[in-house]
Order: sequence, then C-alpha cells, then structure tokens
Amino acid sequence: MSARQVEPQITSVHPRETSILAGHREAEAALLNAYRSGRIPHAWLIGGPQGIGKATLAYRMARFVLAHRNPAASDVQRAETLWVDPSEPVARRVAAGAHGGLLTLERTLNDRGVMRTVITVDETRETISFFGSTAAIEGWRVCIVDTVDELNPNAANALLKILEEPPRQSLFLLISHAPARVLPTIQSRCRKLPLRPLATEEVIRAAAKAADLAIDDPALAEAAAAAEGSVARALTLLGGDA
Repeated sequence: MSARQVEPQITSVHPRETSILAGHREAEAALLNAYRSGRIPHAWLIGGPQGIGKATLAYRMARFVLAHRNPAASDVQRAETLWVDPSEPVARRVAAGAHGGLLTLERTLNDRGVMRTVITVDETRETISFFGSTAAIEGWRVCIVDTVDELNPNAANALLKILEEPPRQSLFLLISHAPARVLPTIQSRCRKLPLRPLATEEVIRAAAKAADLAIDDPALAEAAAAAEGSVARALTLLGGDA
C-alpha cells in the first residue's frame, strides 16, 4: 500500500510580522540613505508586481524609523540595512498591529463580515486624526497604504489632501501593484521606488522559510520557477495561503 502524500502546511504570515527581506537590497539602501540624510521625502510610492515583497519592505522601513527616531544618531549612521531585532519592543508592537506611531490603511471587513473591495474614504480620513493627535507617540509617525490601488476615488482624494500638506515627521509608504495607474497628482507627491521581480533563487529561499520546506525540495524548485519572481505566487502553487 502506497504511503499517503502529506501536503506542506503553509501558514499565512502578515508582512508586519516578517523580519526577513528577500532581495531588494538597492531599494532598501535607497530608503536607509534617504532617512539618515535628514532630508527624506515624506511619501514613497513602492511599486512592482504582486507578491514580491513590497509590503515587507514598507513594514521593515516603518520598524526602523520607529525604533530609531533620530536620523543623525550613530547607530543609524552605521546601519547597513533596515533590520530591527524582532525581540525589540518596537518590532513586537508593529507585529501585533499595536504601535501608536504606525497607521495601516488596507481593506477591511464590512458589517456582514465580507472583505471590502476598496479602501473607503472614512478609513482614509483616519490619517487626519492619526497625524493630528497630540496623544500619539512622540516622534515619527508612519502611514502604510496597502495598497493605494484599492483606494476608492473619494479615499484617493482624501489621501492626496494630506500628502499636499504633510505633517512634520510624517512618512507615507504607498504600495502599488500598478504604480503607473495611480493618480498622477499622488504620483507627483511621492518618490518612486520600483521593485523588480525576485530571482528564482530568492523566491526559493523565501518560500522555503514560509512553507518550512527543505531548500532542495523538488516541489519548491518547480513552484519557484513558475512563480515569475513572486513569493506569494510560489506559495499559492505549493497549495498554501499566500
């Protein structure tokens, strides 16, 4: 009797919980260098295909800024990457979605428990109270929009308004799967940071960790080769929840 094949159990991990970045070292260096220069643009449009690590990079940047509030500090100037130890209090609060200095705009469930197809204007207006609150954490405040493609027209206009007059020590990280389709008025107020699809070897390493598979697993190699540089697509091909 043949043994029953057991499919790998792949657990979905939110990018805010991910401390490891696969690839994108040039983009990471661009964010780090801009921050420690003391003249970082207040808004970044991080664009590229779905599932290649855009949100992971955005949360990595958010953790670093919230953990190192002074760009001129010696530890920032010496830093080679945006890595923050997952055991640090800031990293733990970000992973739990409980950091007072970080606001994430993303699709939410409606009253019937169904995922909305867009980010609403009411959710986007939270940025006004978030950046205007004197009770919020002192120092930098970061807003991640995941994704800007999902803003409805009124929400996009509400975001544009605050981008036009950014609060002091504010940082906006806008994620887009199709940055060329983002409103030109929003594009014009952002530094563009395009990300390329990952190399197959990078997909293999990242997917192996997420799926808890051996790096030389044949199924992993096959999925990575067909994934077109997307870790999320590789995990889907492996039968998991990406």
